Amino acid sequence: MIRFINNFYFKALLFTLAGMLAFLSSLNIYVSEKLPQAQEIREIELQVPLKVFTSDSKLIGEFGEKRRSALKFEDIPPYFVEAVLAAEDDKFFSHSGVSYTGLIRSVFRLLVSGEVQGGGSTITMQVAGNYLTGRDINLFRKIKDIFLAYRLERIYSKEEIFEFYVNRIFLGNRAYGIASASEVYYGTSIKDLNLAQWAMIAGLPKAPSSMNPLVNPRRALIRRNWILTRMLNLGSIHPDQYDLAIKAPISATYHGLVSEVEAPHFSETIRRFMINEYGLDAYRDGLEVYTTIDSRLQNLAVSALKDGLEEYDKRHGFRSPENYKDHFPRGLL
Repeated sequence: MIRFINNFYFKALLFTLAGMLAFLSSLNIYVSEKLPQAQEIREIELQVPLKVFTSDSKLIGEFGEKRRSALKFEDIPPYFVEAVLAAEDDKFFSHSGVSYTGLIRSVFRLLVSGEVQGGGSTITMQVAGNYLTGRDINLFRKIKDIFLAYRLERIYSKEEIFEFYVNRIFLGNRAYGIASASEVYYGTSIKDLNLAQWAMIAGLPKAPSSMNPLVNPRRALIRRNWILTRMLNLGSIHPDQYDLAIKAPISATYHGLVSEVEAPHFSETIRRFMINEYGLDAYRDGLEVYTTIDSRLQNLAVSALKDGLEEYDKRHGFRSPENYKDHFPRGLL
């Protein structure tokens, strides 16, 4: 009797395993037919705005919807790499593209809530989603991300996948990628930031709007300090580095486009010319136009024009706008 029961359970286990293998094989075939090719990432060009420069490489104007710049892995500060790993995927350099513990957490949340939620994705899976499968959160997309993550890991090195991630991710305020985010929030390049600032940027992918230091500095501070604590616990930083960074205030301020040379009408003429020549692709192909304008002469001309206008106003009795308030009927202003 006992032998019969043991044989029954053994056969049941074999049938179950065979069924699971058949299911996974069928799923692999079905999903593979609908997956984009991992090699397509190389063909996806980052949308980089049109920039207009003087003949001596001074920026006159920038046109385009997104601010994006790309970095190579060797140009990314090591502590920033550690901050991203602490925030998103500390096993990135050791796993094969998928975190099984993360998947188990996602399945548990699915069973509890009945809904597919974000989270549980490795950096490789996020690259698959950001570049190839889309941002919709649903079960089929999660499955596609898993299969595609394995493909990405077979084709690209870990360093290349990390590059794809940090150059594509949206970080708020029109900034796509860490190079642009560094310029937007701190007005300098990523290599010139400190540990607290690197942790600040590393915390943005989770919620670039609600954890944005410009919109919600309190939540941004909590997120930044959590990442610093994770870095300490993972051994990425020393206690003295942690103590210094954790006390740092939120120093992010908005740094919009800063033109080095004032020539707005000229840059607008260039913009219209480029649109006529290249269409709307001019806004996203990273085109750089170098004009014949000399920045020193242009700045001197603008300064002379302003001085001349002010002198003209003084000679003709110019008064500032607030001094004209009494000349308008009550209620008009």
